[in-house]
Amino acid sequence: MLKATLRSFFAHKGRLALSALAVLLSVAFVAGSLIFSDTVNRTFDRLFASTSADVSIEPKEGISEAIPSGLTPTLPAEVADRVADVDGVAKTDVDVGVENITIVDADNESVGPTSGAPTIAVAWYESDRSPVKLTDGHAPRGADQALIDADTADRKNVGIGDTLNILARPGSFKVEVVGIATFTTTNPGAALVFLDTETAQTKLLGDPDLATSIGIEAAPGVSDAELKRNIVAELGADYEVKTADEQAKSAAEELAGFLDVIKYVMLGFAGIAVLVGVFLIVNTFSMLIAQRTRELGLMRALGADRRQVRRSVLTEALLLGLVGSTLGLATGIGLALGLIKLMSLLGMNLKSTEMVIGWPTPVAAYLVGVGVTFVAAYLPARRAARVSPMAALADVEVAGVGRPLKVRAVVGVLVGAAGAAALIGCAVSEDTSNAASLLGLGIVLTLIATVIAGPLLVRPVIRVLGGAFPAVFGSVGRMSQRNALRNPRRTGATAAALMVGLALVGGLGVASASMTKSFDEQIDRTLGADFVVQSADFLPFPEEITEKVRASDGAGLVVRQRYAPVELRLPDGKKVTSTAGAYEDRLDEVAKIEYSAGDTASALALDHIAMDREFAEDHQVRIGTVLPAEFPGNRKTRLTVGALTDQPGASGPANQGNLFLGFGTAEKYLPDGQDSAVFVNAASGTDPDTLRASMEKSLDPYPQVQVRDQADYKELIRGQIAVLLYLVYALLGLAIVIAVLGVVNTLALSVVERTREIGLLRAIGLARRQLRRMIRLESVVIAVFGAVLGLSLGLVWGLAAQRVLALQGMTALDIPWGTILIVVAGSVVVGLAAALLPALRASRMNVLAAIAHE
Repeated sequence: MLKATLRSFFAHKGRLALSALAVLLSVAFVAGSLIFSDTVNRTFDRLFASTSADVSIEPKEGISEAIPSGLTPTLPAEVADRVADVDGVAKTDVDVGVENITIVDADNESVGPTSGAPTIAVAWYESDRSPVKLTDGHAPRGADQALIDADTADRKNVGIGDTLNILARPGSFKVEVVGIATFTTTNPGAALVFLDTETAQTKLLGDPDLATSIGIEAAPGVSDAELKRNIVAELGADYEVKTADEQAKSAAEELAGFLDVIKYVMLGFAGIAVLVGVFLIVNTFSMLIAQRTRELGLMRALGADRRQVRRSVLTEALLLGLVGSTLGLATGIGLALGLIKLMSLLGMNLKSTEMVIGWPTPVAAYLVGVGVTFVAAYLPARRAARVSPMAALADVEVAGVGRPLKVRAVVGVLVGAAGAAALIGCAVSEDTSNAASLLGLGIVLTLIATVIAGPLLVRPVIRVLGGAFPAVFGSVGRMSQRNALRNPRRTGATAAALMVGLALVGGLGVASASMTKSFDEQIDRTLGADFVVQSADFLPFPEEITEKVRASDGAGLVVRQRYAPVELRLPDGKKVTSTAGAYEDRLDEVAKIEYSAGDTASALALDHIAMDREFAEDHQVRIGTVLPAEFPGNRKTRLTVGALTDQPGASGPANQGNLFLGFGTAEKYLPDGQDSAVFVNAASGTDPDTLRASMEKSLDPYPQVQVRDQADYKELIRGQIAVLLYLVYALLGLAIVIAVLGVVNTLALSVVERTREIGLLRAIGLARRQLRRMIRLESVVIAVFGAVLGLSLGLVWGLAAQRVLALQGMTALDIPWGTILIVVAGSVVVGLAAALLPALRASRMNVLAAIAHE
């Protein structure tokens, strides 16, 4: 049996190649994501371990910022003097590091990275733990000198002697580049500029007596833990004291979010490849077993029992899984190498020579590859084992075709009913988290139900889709339609591969279109200013920029916005940490706010706050309620609720409760905050276009900010939503690739299965061109069937998802009919492309040999 199994496997290796490719893709994304994430983790672990001080003293962790406020946590620089004489301290360094800055060259072009990595200004001092070393020029001396890292200098063509303008919170200042510093470890992609310590304190923090941290070097023979204990004994609990290991771990945790995004995206691709590949493998083995009915029957007649037949088929599947997994692991290494090169192009200089391939990677690769093929082949193997020897030798159709469809009908209806109930529950739920959970459950169940019941839908749907074929293409069209109807299980499994990807497109297409329309309506409803000046990446900017806006010709009313992290203790006993918006007076003239109680004047009054009505009701808050509040820096106060708003869609996780307060309150408790936006109306008699040109000229030295009107804002939102869609389209592309492989495989095996039938058709006059057309039409109707199922399912998912969005205020519903029509047309193209090779092969068959085929 083993010898027969191996011969069978190698005899059908061409037919199994496409299934192996599906396994390869699944494994490649799993292996690639693990190798890449392990490599980045190892690289940054080394970076953090080599650059962290033996012990670091940092400001006490305060209120977390849901939205950046521009605040830089600081501590007194004199802390370095306080701990200098502590037992075990060999050296102390005053560290200054500020990220929220912009550096521009003489042409007012940003010198910072465009990949999303930060631009950081740092105090320069000689240290063994510095991530860079001075390789050209000299160290900065005085307020007008700076170093820049070599990678940024090369990327932005900056050299010694060039002048840079640094835009920081206290104001902008110019420096001359006097040296180049080269990274000794991995460059995380950031742009670094180094100033002397006193300049960094004064120009970046606005106070020569402040620092962002204190680095401490341990004396010989003193452990980091011992040194930490000594320092804590001196300072008490006023500051965060961390050892090098703790500092490295904390930095790694901050990086983990970025790495997780890449890892989960790639695992998403792997999941899609696995899911769609299962359909392909099931179909392939089912058809191979159907074609080998006589062969299997002969084995049974010669004494092979059911268990041996089943084991034979599963052994072939394991061999397929081993081959696909091995090739997939190799491809995954190449994929990880490509990602490393891509990161290098984006500024993160990872070294391919330091690629990490840990033992979990090949284990996961083979578990996925072998597991997928084994699971997918199990049902066909059981079906093969049930074939009776006499029925097989008589070349009778494999038994059990009718009964499984009845079972499918019952199971499909039950699972579908459960899925429909979950989606209905999602639509009527009033709680966002419950609705989202029901939506996820409903999507999974309805997808499973559609896959199970798909063969039951083949005959009624394809009779409609191919109904015009006989009239348009004559007998060729009639035969193509009947070929698609001949084996509903096969057609359903082939179409299911395409259905999965298109269901995702349909559902997210409706959700994204509805989000876009809702945001458009919200912008129209709430934004009353002619223009908004805002950072391109929504980061805060210095007050200097606001003053430039005020001074622009034609500028009338100017209203500033800041963000203020705040923790509120509510009457129901709960604590809520959120980020409140802070606005100057006359907010009503640049924004349209609907109040259920109170007004803008009471909301913006000193030591007052406004919040969303529903949030207030949930936490027993009313107009006049006094709430204990805490701002960063341990600044505690009590805020009076001055107004309740009723703004659909305005609240969210970043600003829980839609909190806002007056600018005076924010400046009182957060004097070092930065503006996040400036709302501007044109002065009386000034054309808005004229004002825009004036502001853009005034803001030319500040490339980090942009002038936007309502149309720009809408386009910005569409662009952000499009990022999600691009990911979905990439997943769709992968699904389509595997689905095309499935259709090709199905048609190719179907051609082999119908070799004698094709020979007879050719013998009675069917031309080669007619034969190719018949197979193409069969492929197209299968692809369109998959598209119809997928888009129908996706529309249902999209409608349910829109109800979840409505709970967050995004109430508009928009169905992208244009996209749907494009997808249907695309499925026709997919069907035509998938049929090219099988149709060509069929048309080249020798007629007499085909008729004589057994």
